[in-house]
Amino acid sequence: MKRILALGGVAAGLLASAAIAAPAHADSVPAVNLANTNTAAKQVAAFWFGQAKANLINATPYTVETTVAAKHVSTGGASADDKAGVVGSSGDQKAATGTLKNVNLPKTTGKVFFVGADGKSHWCSATSVQGQYKNLVATAGHCVYDTKSNKATLDKWVFIPGYYEGKTPWGIYVGKTAYTHYDYSVYEDGDRDYAFVTVYNGVLPTEGGTSAGKYESQVYRTKWQADKAKDKLAADKTTAASKLSVEEVKQLSRFGKETQVSVAEFLSYNKGKNPTGMGGWADNTSATTTPIDQKTYGYQVHKDSYVSPDGKTLYFRTPKPGHRNEYFYFKRTFSAKILTGYKVVGFKFAIGLKDVGTLGANVGGQGLAYNQKIGTGIFEFGYPSGSHPDGNYAFSGKTQKWAYGKTFKAAAPSMKAEELVGIKSSFTGEGSIGSAWLYRYSNAKRLGYLNGVTIAVSDTDGNNRIDTNVSPYFDGETLAVYKTAAANWSGKIV
Repeated sequence: MKRILALGGVAAGLLASAAIAAPAHADSVPAVNLANTNTAAKQVAAFWFGQAKANLINATPYTVETTVAAKHVSTGGASADDKAGVVGSSGDQKAATGTLKNVNLPKTTGKVFFVGADGKSHWCSATSVQGQYKNLVATAGHCVYDTKSNKATLDKWVFIPGYYEGKTPWGIYVGKTAYTHYDYSVYEDGDRDYAFVTVYNGVLPTEGGTSAGKYESQVYRTKWQADKAKDKLAADKTTAASKLSVEEVKQLSRFGKETQVSVAEFLSYNKGKNPTGMGGWADNTSATTTPIDQKTYGYQVHKDSYVSPDGKTLYFRTPKPGHRNEYFYFKRTFSAKILTGYKVVGFKFAIGLKDVGTLGANVGGQGLAYNQKIGTGIFEFGYPSGSHPDGNYAFSGKTQKWAYGKTFKAAAPSMKAEELVGIKSSFTGEGSIGSAWLYRYSNAKRLGYLNGVTIAVSDTDGNNRIDTNVSPYFDGETLAVYKTAAANWSGKIV
């Protein structure tokens, strides 16, 4: 079931209750592999480190499903399903207020990079979350699951805390397994648009750096077969192939069709051979020699040999024995038995990597808060980018930003979301999706409790400026998804 997000009016009557919700017990939490082998993870890292990090530097904010219409605010909305609670961060803290003038930005916030349905590299915001193995990232569900093309997950998924213009200060953390609520995985329920992803230990390139080598596949008989092989290679998470294309190739074969070829083509099959010589041509190639007179030899009679303007005929002459300045004249055409085929060409990356440890050990991990009261103060951290509806570019997406607001109940029927929470925030949609909502954020420790992730933004007062961000309400079912993800080990790549 595919969700279509209205950018103008909201489609009426599209209710989240269209499907009966299943409780998110640990044994029913969907888990999808992103890179489930060390080889696959190495190649994903190589894709982003390769070509002087061009894929990272050229990535653009993910714009799929970011803006909801002003009518999303409602009197209904989220409610707790049990008692409020928290799961500790990597350094528990006392409550902070929203009156701070200078906020120390958390080290846990960063960007997730991936290849979208359009085949291009994109990014969202995300944050490190405390877990048993210090390997957990939280972001919006549609920054992990490909809701645009209905594939399982977005490709070549990595998390980079503190990313800035190609710099990866604490390394790249390749996603291993993504966990989400059953209702989001199956029904794309906007009330459950969040995901927790386990990541491998971080990696950085060794001194040897990265390298790229040309890739060529076997030759396929039909273009359809080559196109299928190209698509399979592009989707294969065990490679870091790029710039793939299908090229037509011509091969010599006794099963091929006898075809006239140019002089240049003939020489490519008969390397090192003299085309005016007596033969000994490569298998499945041949030459036809015809005597001609000097007049037919033409205007280049002073030359010992030349090729016709169309490249298909070789003219040459040989001295007559015992006759000075007299010649025999010939023209020669060439043919070959050609079998046409197709091959996949492109580049594959190789890379030397070193392990830099777990995500949590390097940047810490936020705790988790659930079933919190509506009206709670929240700090939002992320990388907003793009313009407001009026065209004003308030954020570049290059540096981390923050906002503060108190939660209120919200709904977005166009996203099949009836139980959201909102905060007043000017974060624009491009780049801010996946931003962390932190409860009881400690300015000293730079830690708090994750209590939401931005999934959409809106202009609610009609002045063409974004003023509201919305998140799923984190409740006991969110806790169940988190616990399942937090209990899974990832390990090292190298």
